[in-house]
Amino acid sequence: MDRTSIQERFGIVGESDVIKNVIDQARQVADTDITVLLQGESGVGKELISQVLHELSMRRHEQMVVVNCGAIPEGLIESELFGAEKGAYTGAVEERVGYFEEADDGTIFLDEIGEMPKNAQVRLLRVLETGRFTRVGASQQQQVDVRIVAATNKDLAEEVQKGNFRKDLYYRLSTVLIDIPPLRERPDDILPIFDTFLHEFSQEYSSSRKQLTADAEELLESYRWPGNVRELRNIAEQVAVLMRTDEVSADDLRPLLRDLGQAAASTDLMRVEPEPQDPDAGAGTEDDLRQRELLYRAILEMRMDMRNLKERIDSLMSNVGVVVPREVAERGDFPSDYDDFVVVNSEDGPTASPPHREREQGSGGEVDSMMRDVIYEVEESGPARPTRPRPDRPSAPEPESPSAEAEAEIEAGPTETDSGGSGELPTLEESEKQLISRALKRFDGNRRKTAEALGISERTLYRKLKDIDEDL
Repeated sequence: MDRTSIQERFGIVGESDVIKNVIDQARQVADTDITVLLQGESGVGKELISQVLHELSMRRHEQMVVVNCGAIPEGLIESELFGAEKGAYTGAVEERVGYFEEADDGTIFLDEIGEMPKNAQVRLLRVLETGRFTRVGASQQQQVDVRIVAATNKDLAEEVQKGNFRKDLYYRLSTVLIDIPPLRERPDDILPIFDTFLHEFSQEYSSSRKQLTADAEELLESYRWPGNVRELRNIAEQVAVLMRTDEVSADDLRPLLRDLGQAAASTDLMRVEPEPQDPDAGAGTEDDLRQRELLYRAILEMRMDMRNLKERIDSLMSNVGVVVPREVAERGDFPSDYDDFVVVNSEDGPTASPPHREREQGSGGEVDSMMRDVIYEVEESGPARPTRPRPDRPSAPEPESPSAEAEAEIEAGPTETDSGGSGELPTLEESEKQLISRALKRFDGNRRKTAEALGISERTLYRKLKDIDEDL
């Protein structure tokens, strides 16, 4: 097959001498099993040349397996290339066939070969020399018949000098080295390639055919094309879709050319350089960043402190007991334990609101007076607690003006545990049950009013009623 037929079949556009030389080299080695290394910048068409090598070879009826060595993680590249036995590594739940086995009797295209880790380079060298390899986790060797075509956008000779690529593998791969030139080295091919792409996209998107002005053609030929043919293809697609007029000028093309800092002076494209900053301005910026970091850290610490404070307040609020007037607490029938009761002064009244309600109402003075004279026991070894008067001890003096709640408790008479004059004291649990029962009877079973009268929350009252029901 001659060069013109190859170009028409595979869509290779160009009449420059360098591209003709590349096609001639590919045509000469295609019908052999020799290893070929394609070297060139990204976007010059290395994969297209690999297809030429495969389709013109005796292996064209078998498949060509394309492997991007740079996209495979280092820990998996050996199992991907050569396969793995079941249980060879964590997650290997079944036997895996590698790319070399899939490409048996065909062609394997190793793209970005310069990114391959060194441990995998050793095994690849063995396959190139003998055609044998071993699956990961296996002991038996396998034989394959594969034609290898490799490609890289790096200078492998320079990588060998840096120690990043094995010298012996480089010599085995570069039996035939085809160097594909970048687009800027064949400026005569730029406009034909652009017109071909523009025609294809105009048909694909059903848009009118665009015409380039003279200054637009000059701009395309003088541009350095860091992305090569791939970038030229993208520009043609944008012109076919975005341009509303049928005539495209240089001013229309210039915003579409995204040079990465390698534009020639004739393209009139300015490189964007960072503005120079004086040392004082740089120091000020650095100080501002440091101060901002300190502020963020301080805000984060304050947020954590507020969270801890909220948790402590919630814990303290959950431990608030039943508020009981001192007159009731000093009566003879009141239990001697105060583990779940808070005793307040008589002037606060028997129905004094609990501390958290006082805080909501904003009356801080009454809360302070209640907290100064609170007897609240939580440990057995705590300070002495007031007890009800014993028969052999003088009773506590009664208050001069007992509250209405205290008079109601006195009129209610002795409790069931006091009947018979046995002199036995009721337990704290029994006294609590009696107090809750009396309050419920007084308010006809209204739990909200009962909780307010006892100075506890409705939730605490529900919990205590639930405990009483379980005991019954």
